[in-house]
Amino acid sequence: MRIAQLQTSVTTDKKENIRNLSELMDGLGDDIDLVTAGEMFTCPYNTVNFPVHAEPEGGESWKALQALAAKHHVILSAGTIPEVDEAGRVYNTAYVFGPDGSQLAKFRKMHLFDVDIEDGQVFHESETLTAGNEVVTFDTEFGTMGICICFDSRFPELFRLMALKGAKVILVPAAFNMSTGPAHWAILHRSNALSAQCFVVATSGARDPDYSYVAWGHSLIASPWGDLVAEMDEKPGIQITDINLSEVESVRKQLPVLSARRTDVYQLTECNQMDTTA
Repeated sequence: MRIAQLQTSVTTDKKENIRNLSELMDGLGDDIDLVTAGEMFTCPYNTVNFPVHAEPEGGESWKALQALAAKHHVILSAGTIPEVDEAGRVYNTAYVFGPDGSQLAKFRKMHLFDVDIEDGQVFHESETLTAGNEVVTFDTEFGTMGICICFDSRFPELFRLMALKGAKVILVPAAFNMSTGPAHWAILHRSNALSAQCFVVATSGARDPDYSYVAWGHSLIASPWGDLVAEMDEKPGIQITDINLSEVESVRKQLPVLSARRTDVYQLTECNQMDTTA
């Protein structure tokens, strides 16, 4: 499978951001199978922006992304965009479209990014966003894939569940920052790929030091063996990578981690405490 990761700059103009994605896709050629974009690629990553730019499923941005997937006959993991539901709740939502423009998947960010890093990033998505609660996998001509968003990648249980549902590739639109990016970006995605024994495709926006939230960039792909297959720098650009999905079954056969799990003992119980007063 040939993957094109689009690490784009993000402006305050939603239509311009989608036009930029469209122009990049126009230049890819006709041998790409999967295109990915970063988290909140249609608006600057800031809590006050999410309700302003939010659209319902089937809205203007959704239709534009659907049309791009159909035009180029690719699977399009369209980063994430702010979504609003009928009750007015706003979500950080990832849509995936098939080569015919059909919606293959929809994932709402499950773990909201509420952090206060000492001498670093302070951010609280819960100020304007609502958390999703569904583990999402979807079928493609290449096999089953899974998807989660940025902070979700810090919870290995989620990756294990997607792997158990058959995922061989897990997509992660993300926006790590200048505190967490250099410390955790590569090692976290490599460890998730290793423990779930799948490919992890993590796509970020490009770095812009003039925005209040500065993304780390460095979009990457990690293999089921935990290797770093490809990684970008922080600048806008395109990374095209070929992966061999047969590696997934090969690694799972050599190291039967999924089948060797001890679910009979994976539980916490109250332990009898010794009476030390006697």
